[in-house]
Amino acid sequence: MRRIQVLLCSGTACQSSGSDQVKRALLDELGSHDLLSEVQIVETGCMGPCELGPVLLVYPEGTFYVRVKPDDAAEIVSEHFLKGRPVRRLLWTEGAPQPQEIPFFSRQMKLVLRNCGTIDPEKIEEYIATGGYEALGKVVTLDPAEVIAAVKQSGLRGRGGAGFPTGTKWELVRAAAGDTKYVICNADEGDPGAFMDRAILEGDPHSVLEGMAIAAYTVGASRGYVYVRAEYPLAIRRLEVALAQARKLGLLGAQIFESDFSFDIELRMGAGAFVCGEETALMASIEGRRGEPRPRPPYPATHGLWGKPTLINNVETFANVRHIVLGGPAAFAAVGTEKSKGTKVFALAGKVRNTGLVEVPMGITLRELVFDIGGGVPAGREFKAVQIGGPSGGCLPASLLDIPVDYDSLSRHGAIMGSGGVIVLDDATCMVNMARFFLEFTADESCGKCVPCRVGTQMMLAILNRIVAGEGTEQDLVRLTEIGDMMKNASLCALGQTAPNPVLSTLRYFPEEYLAHIRDRSCPAGVCPNLVRYVVVPEACRGCDACRRACPTGAAQGTAGKAPYRIADELCIRCGACFDACPFGAVKKEPR
Repeated sequence: MRRIQVLLCSGTACQSSGSDQVKRALLDELGSHDLLSEVQIVETGCMGPCELGPVLLVYPEGTFYVRVKPDDAAEIVSEHFLKGRPVRRLLWTEGAPQPQEIPFFSRQMKLVLRNCGTIDPEKIEEYIATGGYEALGKVVTLDPAEVIAAVKQSGLRGRGGAGFPTGTKWELVRAAAGDTKYVICNADEGDPGAFMDRAILEGDPHSVLEGMAIAAYTVGASRGYVYVRAEYPLAIRRLEVALAQARKLGLLGAQIFESDFSFDIELRMGAGAFVCGEETALMASIEGRRGEPRPRPPYPATHGLWGKPTLINNVETFANVRHIVLGGPAAFAAVGTEKSKGTKVFALAGKVRNTGLVEVPMGITLRELVFDIGGGVPAGREFKAVQIGGPSGGCLPASLLDIPVDYDSLSRHGAIMGSGGVIVLDDATCMVNMARFFLEFTADESCGKCVPCRVGTQMMLAILNRIVAGEGTEQDLVRLTEIGDMMKNASLCALGQTAPNPVLSTLRYFPEEYLAHIRDRSCPAGVCPNLVRYVVVPEACRGCDACRRACPTGAAQGTAGKAPYRIADELCIRCGACFDACPFGAVKKEPR
């Protein structure tokens, strides 16, 4: 047993911030002090606070370091490892060196993410040491009906967005006629700002494989597929490592645990089409066809992959299964609300202090999620709204901060749980432009197969483009609602059915912003280029000439050394070059 253990976050976010270089620097310093036999460095998955990476968790004290650079390695080794004095400048907060003392961690309840950040995801022995594959070993001794009953009793609902009861879906596939059945893990996470599934696959891939194997035994499948987007190279590599390790130990393949149950898993990489997150489009892609949805019924439970009964759940759903088997369905059902059981993993992003990955009980309020865990919006701004559920979700205003975050409550207020993306918006956000941004994404990602989605998204986008350009009419608001309602009722798949949500929710909660764009030809947030103007604040101008040099049209006017400068509105093309160039904040933008 080594004297010190260092858990080094090695998820995608921390790797992009230089965690590999930090590891090399630490090893070099340990070697120079002859400490390699006393200090163990363990590369883990995501620990949560992605913006603060690279992060280190040092045991036995449990000291949490943030924004660690390779140059910090010498001080960490000499001060902390040799002298026992934490490097206080690298702590998250001066008075809270340990995670359990930090609200970001203390307010969470980790079930799915329990191993992420605590084990080496590329060592199956560490997963087994946490109880890994015990659930599978238990399940293969049970009647499949017992497993289905337990999953149903737990109240687990699909974490991919729609929230369909997991046990019911398993029961349907089990009852479907046919000797050949498939299990698919939907890891095609395409929502902007969402990285929950990626983090689970990078930090605890065996939990997903074990969940798939339990599902396969229960429904009677012998083959499984993980459909993961190619933009997740680290997740893919760790999945490949995990698959090889599980096969080597006989946890995948023939006669698992010396039973009659045989099951193996293949990886399929998607090319990044958002629509392939829809289950029928996903199956078409696995089959080698163009990823387009098909009408339902028949449903995948009876006619799925290659026409065979197929069970499809997402990454987080499968990662929950082992905990239900080991801890019991009653313990799982004790967490959450009456109709939304267990925990939910969210990706916090946007205008919030603590961005990153969090796991909380279902039923937590938006206020607790954004302010207690997320730390609220940065100083100087005010909270305005939260976009929850990804590009198909809705924008909820400050007046709804105290609603519980569960499937039914969000649906009643015009949003959806989605896969778990949460984007916090402050008072500098234009809600009309935000709705346009998300609709532009879904319009671009529409496969074009059905008319309501293919044409409806383009019609709504054209209207929003006119409104943000100051050319909209009040009749446009009526048309947006009509088209949105039509798409929700007539589109072939969930992409088209939910694409209007950002528009309809902002119309519902922020109508005054739409009216300002239309009636006053003004953007209250000062965001829409055609509806703002740039001005120079005389008392802040230093006559540095930076704005004039940056301006492409000569609108920024003045003489170097002689303040104040001015912006000629008739020449300004609203490019913002002067605003970006001014080092003193003297150039401001304001509604026209």
